[in-house]
Parts: sequence; C-alpha cells; structure tokens
Amino acid sequence: MQELVERVARQLTARHRMLATAESCTGGLIAAECTDLSGSSVWFDRGFVTYSNEAKSHMLGVSPELIQLYGAVSEPVALAMALGAVYRSKATAAVAVTGIAGPTGGSPGKPVGTVWIAWCLDGQTSAELKHFVGDRQSIRRQTVEAALQGLLERLSV
Repeated sequence: MQELVERVARQLTARHRMLATAESCTGGLIAAECTDLSGSSVWFDRGFVTYSNEAKSHMLGVSPELIQLYGAVSEPVALAMALGAVYRSKATAAVAVTGIAGPTGGSPGKPVGTVWIAWCLDGQTSAELKHFVGDRQSIRRQTVEAALQGLLERLSV
C-alpha cells in the first residue's frame, strides 16, 4: 500500500493538487494511509469521516433527501460526498467511499461487500461500484486500495 500512496503523492505534488477524503465504511483508513507518508501535508488537506447519514449531510452537504431516495450506499451519495469534500476543503481532488463492510447491514439488493467509490478532480466526478469479498477488515482494506488505485488512474490521464 505504501508504494501506491507514494505514487499518488507524486502525481498530486507534480500537479500542485491537494487531496481530501470523504469516508464512511473505511472510517478514516484512506486518510490514515495517506498521512502515514512523511511530508503528506504538501498534498493532503483533510479527511472527513462521515459514518452516519447525519454526518454526511452536516459535514459534506449531502442532501438528506438524496440519502433517503437512493440510500447511503449509492452512486448519487458517493458523488455528492466527493463534491462535498472538495467544496468544504482546500482540495482540488477528492475520493469518497460509502459501502457495507459487514458482517451485518447487507440486504439482497446491497449485500455485504457492496461499495461505491467516487472521485472528484477539478469539479469532474466519476464513480464505480465494487463488490468485495471477505470479512470486514478485508473489505475495508480492498476499498482503500481500490480508492487510491482509482485516484492514481484518474490523475495519470
């Protein structure tokens, strides 16, 4: 994971960008991986841990109606989280994650391991649906890796 973070750091630094994270199911693990790297204050602005729906609305400006209509684990909410992280920070890049890490909380339509990851770069957003397998810790680690890998891919375009 450290090598992946170092690659993200190089891309962000070369482009004079700052990163913000908006995390639900990972509870701050993406921010922790980023700030484990010495000198990360050059490219990492802040992390929002918005585990509850109320926190998503209060901290990131996600509409409660959006959450009610689509559910917290949805593409529209993930995209709104990424945009909110940029708008409520000094960052020009953001990654957001919302999902069901388990072992409880799943449903037939959204089983454990369902995760939406969204990115925002210069106001342009994109999102991907992932279905991870494993226990809670494994799903959270896979989410962190996929979020950072997706960020790197978008920065490298």
